[in-house]
Formats: sequence, structure tokens, C-alpha cells
Amino acid sequence: MTEKTVPIPARRRVALARFVLLLGLGGMAAGCSTNPATGERQFTGLMSTEQETQVGAQQHPEILQEFGGPYDNPAIQDYVNRLGQRLAANTEREEVKYTFTVLDSEIVNAFALPGGYVYISRGLMALANSEAQLAGVLGHEIGHVTGRHSAERYSRGTLAQVGAVVAGIFGGQQIAQLAGAGAQLALAGWGRGQELEADELGIRYMSRAGFDPLEMATFLDSMGRHAQLEALLAGRPGAADQFSYLQTHPPTGQRVEEATKAASTRPGGQWEVDREDYLRTIDGMIYGDSPQNGFVRGRVFAHTQLGFRFEAPEGFRILNGQKQVTAVAPDRNGIIVFDAAPSQGARSPEEFLARVWAAEAPLTNTQRISVNGLEAATGTTVANTQQGQLAARLVAIRWDQDTYYRFLFLTPQQAAGRYDEAFRDTTYSFRRLNSSERSRLRPYRIKVVEVRPGDRVEDFIRRMPFDDYPEERFRVLNNISPGTELRPGQLVKIVTEG
Repeated sequence: MTEKTVPIPARRRVALARFVLLLGLGGMAAGCSTNPATGERQFTGLMSTEQETQVGAQQHPEILQEFGGPYDNPAIQDYVNRLGQRLAANTEREEVKYTFTVLDSEIVNAFALPGGYVYISRGLMALANSEAQLAGVLGHEIGHVTGRHSAERYSRGTLAQVGAVVAGIFGGQQIAQLAGAGAQLALAGWGRGQELEADELGIRYMSRAGFDPLEMATFLDSMGRHAQLEALLAGRPGAADQFSYLQTHPPTGQRVEEATKAASTRPGGQWEVDREDYLRTIDGMIYGDSPQNGFVRGRVFAHTQLGFRFEAPEGFRILNGQKQVTAVAPDRNGIIVFDAAPSQGARSPEEFLARVWAAEAPLTNTQRISVNGLEAATGTTVANTQQGQLAARLVAIRWDQDTYYRFLFLTPQQAAGRYDEAFRDTTYSFRRLNSSERSRLRPYRIKVVEVRPGDRVEDFIRRMPFDDYPEERFRVLNNISPGTELRPGQLVKIVTEG
């Protein structure tokens, strides 16, 4: 049975369009208010301040779960909270109650939820070199809250969706889709402006609290150099923007320029930087992988708590995540995805492969294998992705009655077979860790040391556990420009195991 569509006469369409337009304009006018932080009229009518608090409180537990939870160091958590509250005391929105959390994540990141929930990663803290730099980051995230950017984006985004629906009524589905795409582009553009506004507000709050506002520009530059290093480590030196949490923000150079300009207009005074106290605070902090997520050591991934290890092929870069481990070939034509999955009652690896993991895929070449004494099964299929069809090999290894570990090996169809031997070696490198290996594997940590007369950069590089680009790592970690020598008495950060 087909639903009958009744056409709307042209005169009525025009009248209805005017009504919807007036309704939208009326709602926008009613939802506009002057933001006390920016002094500008702002449309946030579809998300009240009470709703902002509710949204933040609801999302907070999910954020903690997604990003590894809070870093288990009460002293550092207390330090960041005290600094954040000091900055928050200098803002215009007194009704906001702030919660500051250091996340147990090595990724250089910081963000805020509506309602005053502000997060920074220990990876970002490791990159910072003064309390003023950290204050600039926290001030920037507080600026997103006082600027009510989440409420503004939500309200304008909802209006954009309404506009798309109206366009659909009067112009058909194609126009509706175009309107939706236009709304997304508009929101992306507003996001860039909001980032610059958050920089400006952050400079205001850190300078009101007594911190040198130029340190924000210094740290923005440091984050840009860190992104370049990450791209270099990944074998993609020209793709720094893809290795920075700033990739969806205005270009780092633009933000440094704008932040420097804004900072130079702040009234002078005895600004605080507090480099030494900050470095002493983070001395001993975990650097890189958390023990809860396992360790990447060159081509080896080992998880001491779960008790296994495997080795990626030569040249592959291992990326450790919260829920899976990924290894990527230098030419990006070979990809390995490793994770764990419940058995769901499967009585054998073959059954798990066919009934649980790949129930919807046509498997071929299925066979039972043994991986260092562990029951396993493997098979091949074709995976349809946005990049086209990929040849896929699946390996399921039975760990215990309830758990399987899985390798998914992917290559483009035209490159199928190129990595067969390498993938096979990775499969059979999977094994249990012995007690000696478990005890030897320890997390990397930040160690703060003082430069003595005669010390050179090379002396500190030799104390760090990195073979690839060790000098670049040391200089980026300490924000020391290439060619710059060290000064006696200077405090520097190195990375040690233990």
C-alpha cells in the first residue's frame, strides 16, 4: 500500500515558509543574550546553563572510560585542580563549578565539556615546560566554557537541522541534503573562530591570575613541533597536521601569531612562569603507554597484566589504543589490527571464527592452527571499505574458556600476498610472557635532571630508551630549538624505564 502525497498549493507554501521563517527568527531573538565573557550577543537559547551542567555530568563518566580514567596520582590531580580553580576564580561566570581531571592517556590532548568539566592528558603535561604553559592550556579550555561554545554550537546546529527539514518540505530531498551539508560547513567554520576566541579568553584568565601570557604562544609552538615529530616517527614528515589534536583547529602558526599579539597587549607586571616548580611536580610521572594498556617497545607489543606479547613486522609502526592495537606498514598498504573478544560460547576456534567473528562474511581457506601451544584458527575473506576492497586474513587465538585474541591482517587487493610471510611471522610471534619478562617490563617515566658544566645534548640522549630520532625527541620534550646548547644549572626532562 502506497501513502498518497497531497501537493501544497504554491500560495500556501509561501505563507507557510514565511510563518516558519518568522518562527525561527523569533526563536533566535528570544534565545539571544549577551555573554559576560565576550560582551557579544550570542544565540544559545536551545541549551540553558542548567542543561550545560546536566550534559557535562552525564558525559563525565563516559569520558573517563574512553580515555583511560583519571591518572592515578593524587598529588598531580590536586596540583592541576588547584591551578584550574585559581584560573576559574578570574572568570566572568561565577555560577559554573569546575571539575579538572588529568587523564591517564599518553596522547597530547585537552578539551572541555559544558558545565565546567575540563580535561588534560598526562601526555600534554609531559610536553609542557612551565606552570604558565599549563595555565594557558587550562585557561583556553575554561574559555570554551565561559564562551558557551558548546551551547552555541548545539543551538545553531539544531537550527541548521530545522532549516534542512524546511528545505526538504519545499524543495525536495536533494535540497534538504545540501542544506544539511551547508550547516556542517558553517559549524566547522564557527569552530575555528571559537578556538581563537578561547585563546583570547585563556590569555585573559592566565594574565589575571598572574601568569606570563606569552607562555601560551610558546606552548602552542611546542605542540606544533610535537606534531612534526609524530609525523616524522610515522614516516610521514609532510603530514604534521594529521598528528596533532590541533588538526581541526586554526593552523598552529596562526594561533601562535594571534596569541602573541593578544599577550603583548596585556598590561605588564611581574609575571609568573614557575618552570622549576612545575618540572619538580611532574618528575616521575608515567610517560607513554600506561601499564593498563600494555607497552610498545620497538616492534614488540607486550601486556604484563594480561600476560602476552607479539612482534610486528620490520618497519611497521605500532599504535597502542584503549581497545585495540594497530600496526601500519611504511607504505600504508599493510595494516594489522589486534584486539580481544569474548568467546560467546564458541566451543572451538573454528566455530568462533565462523559463527561469532565473521558470521556475515564468506570465509575461505579456513583451517585450524596452533600458535605456541594455543589453539587457533585462520581464514580469509574480502573486506569492503570506503577505500575499496581489501584482502583480509583473520586469526583467532583461544586464550582461555572465555576469551579470544584476534589478528586482522589487511592489504589492498592489488597488494595481496606481499605481506603474507610478515603476517605469518606476527601470528606465530604471539605467546605468553614468562615471569621474568613480566618483571623486567616497566613503564617509561619522566625524570628531571640538572645540567652540569660540560654536559651536552648527546649526554642526555644516551640515557633515553629510544633508537629513532632521539635528539629530536629530547629537544621537543624540552622545547629546545635545534642547535641550541644546554646551560649549566638548567633543568631538563629525560625519559627512563623504571
